[in-house]
Amino acid sequence: MRVAIIGGGIAGLTAAYELEKARKAGAEVEYTLFETREKLGGSLASETVNGVVLERGPDSFLSEKLSGAELCRELGLADQLTPSNDANRKTYIVVKNRLVSLPDGLMFLIPTKLVPTALSGLFSPATKIRMALELLHPPRPSGQDESVAALVKRHFGQEAVDRLADPLLSGIYGGDATQLSARTVLPKLVEMETEYGSLTRGMLAAHKQMRARMAARSVGANGAAPAHGGEMRAVPRSIFTTLKGGLQQLVDALEGKLNPKWVRKSTPVTALERVGNGWRVRSAYADETYDAVILASPAWASGGLLAATDAALGDELSAIPYSSSITVNLVFDEAQLGRLPDGFGFLVPAVEGRAMLACTFVHRKFVGRTPTGKAVLRAFLGGARNEGLLDQSDEVLVATVRRELSEILGLRVVGPHIPAEATQVSRWRRAMAQYSVGHQERMKRVKELVAELPGLRLAGNAYDGIGIPDCIRTGRQAAKDILMSLEVDESPR
Repeated sequence: MRVAIIGGGIAGLTAAYELEKARKAGAEVEYTLFETREKLGGSLASETVNGVVLERGPDSFLSEKLSGAELCRELGLADQLTPSNDANRKTYIVVKNRLVSLPDGLMFLIPTKLVPTALSGLFSPATKIRMALELLHPPRPSGQDESVAALVKRHFGQEAVDRLADPLLSGIYGGDATQLSARTVLPKLVEMETEYGSLTRGMLAAHKQMRARMAARSVGANGAAPAHGGEMRAVPRSIFTTLKGGLQQLVDALEGKLNPKWVRKSTPVTALERVGNGWRVRSAYADETYDAVILASPAWASGGLLAATDAALGDELSAIPYSSSITVNLVFDEAQLGRLPDGFGFLVPAVEGRAMLACTFVHRKFVGRTPTGKAVLRAFLGGARNEGLLDQSDEVLVATVRRELSEILGLRVVGPHIPAEATQVSRWRRAMAQYSVGHQERMKRVKELVAELPGLRLAGNAYDGIGIPDCIRTGRQAAKDILMSLEVDESPR
């Protein structure tokens, strides 16, 4: 069997790796990995400058999604896995040029502790009263999908959307809470509203159940209850995980496992056509026929390639919206920069009218990736509301970030006052899929259409999770599905 993998980001790389493993184990499979760019890895790209690890794209992955760390261990990178420094984790929201810390007891978007919320400067008295009264919300049957903003506003008011939901989700999706699907992005909250009415009561009940399960597992593992009536505590997993030398290590390790003769960089696929029982793939290299195709390119690119074969499927994929983003890394001498607030960084609500969406204090977030005495500030710009920033020059973007950092943090980082030891600007056009209202219904239609095209599989961040572990999972699963069809074809009838 010959398999074409179109797209050499983390999803495509992982699919190729899975096929290579099967080949070495005896499966009769060959693959070709097509990538438009000169380098593999998509937005996973990092480099070390004067001992400082700088990430151009994502800087980590969620630890609770195990497929990321599992693949790293499988590739021999276990000793490079680095947890986030959660002991010093603290996040701020910018409110009228002031940094206001997220209140204690906040579980994602839901305030679960009355006193910290009441004392927080993040919300007005009217919003705090509304949050207290939210406990009285009756159960509400789940109807049609709606936006995250609509869900949050119904429970906590517009200010909670502006100062909480929108900046938090913008930091994850680079999107707009008024467009993102509540049923896809926050399915647990939709379920809680159906069962409990109040999201606060639902979150407290879920937390109580989780603690009970953890205690039960601990008792089962140790064969005894906690001594002295004390509470059994499981060792918490860090929220984020990265690699000591940068996520480029993951890309390099995967590429090193592949047959280099079957990897074609700088080779865009220009056409895809269903022919007989197979697929014809056209590129600058040649026209070739394959038994199966894994589309691991962005949905809009995959949709364009499929338009001639299945117009309905092509339209569905092309309709999945994407946002763009910009990262700006600035490296300073920490002594010259002055004292930064405690914690990991801050988020900037859209209502503040700034170019920046967020800023991470990288040297605080991960220990051991930045030399002592250096400070790395990593700013994010762009997003669904401000695509025009991508057309500005690097110089303008760096000057914008330095000015806004000065205004928000009170640091004199504008102009020549404090020279940056290194600057790095990266643009990612149409890189982040947006799970808009109705996404789940679209995915059902896509799944049905794909099922009608034998040998076709989809992978990447547009379908069932946007993070690195999600891309790894979908890439591996696409390859396994193809291999399973090979086994079925070769089984005795």
